[in-house]
Amino acid sequence: MHTTDRTLELDCSKLTPTLFQRLVAGLAPLVSLFRGFRNRMEVNGLHDLNDSQLRDIGLTRADLTSAFLASTFFEDPSEHLTRSARNRWRLQLFRPHEE
Repeated sequence: MHTTDRTLELDCSKLTPTLFQRLVAGLAPLVSLFRGFRNRMEVNGLHDLNDSQLRDIGLTRADLTSAFLASTFFEDPSEHLTRSARNRWRLQLFRPHEE
């Protein structure tokens, strides 16, 4: 009596994307561009705040200027401002509190 080993190979790793997944992947660069433009307009609106209001959110006028100079038109300047505010906050944690 002979037994024959039969294997069934399933190729599950090559799934074709659905129409919705293709649509989302195609629109992702456009959404990213729109988000960067919207954030650039919001950062531009921060110039209307006075220095004490900027200090409350952890920024300075120099941070605003450097964010616009460091980023191109297609880059998001809000990422630079977020890094600046976080770095300033970390520095204040380790600085002795003056009364």
